[in-house]
Amino acid sequence: MLDIYRTDDAVIHESDRFEPGCWIKLTAPSADECEEVATKFKMDIDDVRAALDEEESSRISVEDDYTLILIDIPTAEERNSRHTYTTIPLGILLRDDLIMTVCNEETSVLRSFIDHRVREFSTKKQMRFTYQILYNTSMVYQSLLRTIDRQRTEIEERINGDRTEDGDLVDLHELESNLVYFATSLRANNLVVDRLTRYTKIRQYDEDEDILEDVIVETKQAIEMTSIYRDIINGTRDLISTLINNRLNNAMKYLAAITIVLSVPTIIGGLWGMNVDARWMPFSHTPFGFAILCLLTLIISIITAIVLKKRKML
Repeated sequence: MLDIYRTDDAVIHESDRFEPGCWIKLTAPSADECEEVATKFKMDIDDVRAALDEEESSRISVEDDYTLILIDIPTAEERNSRHTYTTIPLGILLRDDLIMTVCNEETSVLRSFIDHRVREFSTKKQMRFTYQILYNTSMVYQSLLRTIDRQRTEIEERINGDRTEDGDLVDLHELESNLVYFATSLRANNLVVDRLTRYTKIRQYDEDEDILEDVIVETKQAIEMTSIYRDIINGTRDLISTLINNRLNNAMKYLAAITIVLSVPTIIGGLWGMNVDARWMPFSHTPFGFAILCLLTLIISIITAIVLKKRKML
């Protein structure tokens, strides 16, 4: 889908034609749409379609008439029947007279500009717009990182309530996978931002420096948050594994104690059930001998249980 936007008097509106100072927004574009803009603005078709390849890494490519900036942005997806997050490329193509963005799906990073949620936004100031996109990207990363941490907290609450399930380990694995994607993408984005600090080909405005500094700070903060949350999730996963193993050990210890208690009547019953002369069997000719034997078995079993109880095996 190809959309064209332009800001006039700080108000964004949709346009129906290419003109200087416009923003060309390509969302999951068709081959014809890519070919159209590549031909009209004399861009390499591979650069236009670069962001459509999910394996593309963040980078900057400087050409004669335009500059390609590729960054990774977060997005939601379904993985293993769970709501998770991953990253996809976003392409920004800069010319002196326009800016073009290319992405494989609609994203909140760009939607906030259309919904008038970004102050001092102008499609005519390409570098400022680029910095604002990078700033929005970092803020979306941070928002999703906080969501991931809340999900981890919910899992920890289930641990405290003795409601831990095997699915919790899978959930933690998915959360850790999200953080791996985020960490890799944020580091690559940080390299792009670092290079942009030395980029002077496109005209900049004085206030752009402040936005760039905010981008640097927020990107580094997102990287730090990702590292901290990964460490916490690793600790939580180890805790769950330890608790599961401990509960298993307690269950095995309890079953072993029950087996010991039940072995007492089994041993006694086995001895009195041997096929030997009744003259040599105690209580064989005693009135109520069977009842006495049962009572003796019960007493021994109770004593055994008490001993195991004191040893905290029951």
